[in-house]
Amino acid sequence: MLTIQQIKADPERIIKRLAVKGFDGRDAINGVLALDDERRRLQLTTDNQSAELNKLAASIGALMKAGRRDEADNAKAQVAAIKQEQKTLADQLSDVEARIREILLSVPNVPCDMVPEGVSAADNVVEKTGGVIPELPADALPHWDLAKKYKLIDFDLGVKITGAGFPVYTGKGAKLQRALIQFFLDEASAAGYLEVQPPYVVNEASGYGTGQLPDKEGQMYHCNLDNLYLIPTAEVPVTNLYRDVIIPNDALPIMNCAYSACFRREAGSYGKDVRGLNRLHQFDKVEIVRIERPEDSYAALEKMKDHVQGLLDKLGLPWHILRLCGGDMSFTSAITFDFEVYSAAQQRWLEVSSVSNFETYQANRLHCRYRGEDKKIRLCHTLNGSALALPRIVAALLEDFQTPQGIIVPECLRKYTGFDIID
Repeated sequence: MLTIQQIKADPERIIKRLAVKGFDGRDAINGVLALDDERRRLQLTTDNQSAELNKLAASIGALMKAGRRDEADNAKAQVAAIKQEQKTLADQLSDVEARIREILLSVPNVPCDMVPEGVSAADNVVEKTGGVIPELPADALPHWDLAKKYKLIDFDLGVKITGAGFPVYTGKGAKLQRALIQFFLDEASAAGYLEVQPPYVVNEASGYGTGQLPDKEGQMYHCNLDNLYLIPTAEVPVTNLYRDVIIPNDALPIMNCAYSACFRREAGSYGKDVRGLNRLHQFDKVEIVRIERPEDSYAALEKMKDHVQGLLDKLGLPWHILRLCGGDMSFTSAITFDFEVYSAAQQRWLEVSSVSNFETYQANRLHCRYRGEDKKIRLCHTLNGSALALPRIVAALLEDFQTPQGIIVPECLRKYTGFDIID
């Protein structure tokens, strides 16, 4: 959530940069500024009345001592009248503050200056590429056929138990999942991330804190009876560990990693591009989260990108990094880099990670702050990234490493799987 201070500092720049995300923010920004003027007027009136009350209270005792009862009674009447006015003012102030918050919750994060203009994924910028795209024979199979051939994933059984988008992993497919999870966690721990195991359901306050609520796209699973939400990513509970916390300066940076199942309704997703593992309602992911001082956050973002790139290099998958344009970014992000791997059998790129800097946007919602060396309290910057999401990684591994003898397991995973080949 933007701060009023950010808006007041340069409202025209805010409006201009919001337009990069395709958001017309003029009415919202002007509305916030007008309401803030009203808020300050009400607060000033309240403060002046409080000062008047203090004067009257002091005078009443003196008047009573002097035997000037009528004047004391008149002062008491003034006190009662002012208190009644203050109650009205408090209600008005509360209403104005609620309206300001409602508007601010509807305004996305401002994309930083590095974010290119554009309206869709076609306008994203390829930043970097790596790995070698394999040349597969004409009869190469897509991962859903390989999964069936080698009895790795049973999509039909998942439909029977739950519905489409909830696959059942079996045999070496299940072991491959577990191997990837452990590999990603071990790599994150080696990079200095402290592992946490968060809940898979969160309350409303947590959803609002990281920007998943209000859920404009209807992507979250809601447990109505308890008013809880299944997490779409471990980012939500992990970042909320620091909600309403003032972090000591020497405790920064905070670096956490977490494995979790993730749940997304993926409303409106259908067709050939969501077949197999390409788009699921439940999937596994290892997430990395950082809480940083503002001056350090963009250097931290580069380290996160390097970490994800290192995972893909060790897996031996061809990859590229996209700098997302404004129209393809999330509501809460200030800048996002997507990593995609090449699926040789499908002949298309598959997103496997998003690494984002949210600057102070989430921190303001969360009241996540730190006490600097000068003892002043400031908002932190929050960052997170997938390191990595499993489904499309598995899809690419199965497709890109298929041979007539079977599917070759990357060397970095073999100590976890206990086998070198899926045959």
